[in-house]
Amino acid sequence: MIEAVSDSFALVGRRMRHIRRMPEHLIGVTVMPVASVIVLGYLFGSAMQAPGPGGYEEYIMAGIFAQVMLTNMTTTGVGVVSDLNNGLVDRFRVLPISGSSVLVGRTVADGVLVAWSCAVMTVVGYAIGWRAHNGPLQTLAGFGLLLLMGFAMSWLGALLGLVLRNVETVSAVSGVIMMPLAFLSNAFVPLDGLPGWLRVLAEWNPVSAVVSASRDLFGNERGPTSGAFPAEYPLPTALAVLVALLAVVVPLAGRAYRKASAQR
Repeated sequence: MIEAVSDSFALVGRRMRHIRRMPEHLIGVTVMPVASVIVLGYLFGSAMQAPGPGGYEEYIMAGIFAQVMLTNMTTTGVGVVSDLNNGLVDRFRVLPISGSSVLVGRTVADGVLVAWSCAVMTVVGYAIGWRAHNGPLQTLAGFGLLLLMGFAMSWLGALLGLVLRNVETVSAVSGVIMMPLAFLSNAFVPLDGLPGWLRVLAEWNPVSAVVSASRDLFGNERGPTSGAFPAEYPLPTALAVLVALLAVVVPLAGRAYRKASAQR
């Protein structure tokens, strides 16, 4: 166990040193999130109505954070496919390291990158008018919940990469998963204007629970609810879904990695 943890930290360090030598890798995790904050929060904010005194700028930020967490699925999935195709996994296989540490190192390193994205988005969000009103501890808890979501998405992406083993296919499948999760939710618009059946789907969307819980922790208004359990109790719902997802996906990804490395 100690060796596996040590190996994982070594691989995380390797990934960070690689990014330090090639800082252009930070462009994708910096420019696009910032563009999302500016376009959705600043430009669309003047035309959108949102509940609460904070306006659309405060309403939208938790949704943008959650959308970036979803993209971690594609980031890790494509990275895992690249590791399989460029011989990196073959080199790791002949080294005396734990097989699980390869996936842990990849997912944790991608978690560090998405945390950097959150930090940059927070600065830009503050500049356009977003505020967290509940104090530092609850604000950190909100970011912690979002990063847990990003970590879960990273493991799901690792599983997709190990099963599909093709960059284009991973990107396409990730997009098919992310689009309804992101847009059929309360991430960008309040749900009270949706038709009844569509509102039910959106309220039971796990992303809606994460976004609502984050808004509560940040002290931002999340709008009216219809009484559905995920809408009334978003934080326990979000935690239960994310922990359950990790409990299923992590062992499946480990098994897929052992199978993929044995076939090479």
